[in-house]
Amino acid sequence: MARKYSKKASADVERAMKKRKAGTLKSGRSGKTVKSRKQAIAIGLSEARAKGRKVPKKASRKRTAAKARKAA
Repeated sequence: MARKYSKKASADVERAMKKRKAGTLKSGRSGKTVKSRKQAIAIGLSEARAKGRKVPKKASRKRTAAKARKAA
């Protein structure tokens, strides 16, 4: 089976995780310090996508939108 992410993308995520551990990883607009492990991974993958690395597309939000319409 083929790799889901490229090795370079994994390195980008690893760099983001190390920055989070050191307390220097900041989130987008607000610039708040990232404490969540999941958020750090998301930032790393996002940066990898911006660099053109092999990373799967973001999960679509079709289900949540459909649920919201149903509830309303």
